[in-house]
Amino acid sequence: MKNRVPQLTHSQFAIRALDWLFSQPIFNRSAFIDSSEIPKPTAHRILSILEENNILKVLVPGSGRRSAVLVFPKLLNIAEGKEIV
Repeated sequence: MKNRVPQLTHSQFAIRALDWLFSQPIFNRSAFIDSSEIPKPTAHRILSILEENNILKVLVPGSGRRSAVLVFPKLLNIAEGKEIV
C-alpha cells in the first residue's frame, strides 16, 4: 500500500492518509477530513480515489448531513484472519 496509494493519488499527503487509515480502518468520512491534517479538498480527492480503486469501501452510505462510514477491508481481513468485508 505504501507504493500503491502514492501512485494512485499523486499526492504529497498519500502516506499521511495511509498512516491515518491504518490507525482507524473503520471511520466516517468527516472524521478523516477533520483529523487527518490534510487540506479538505485534497482529503476528499484522496478518499474518492481510494474508493474508486476498491481500497476503501462504503460500509454505511451517507445520508443528509450524516457522513458515510468507510472501511479499509484488506486491513480488517488481515487482522481478523478471514474475509470479513
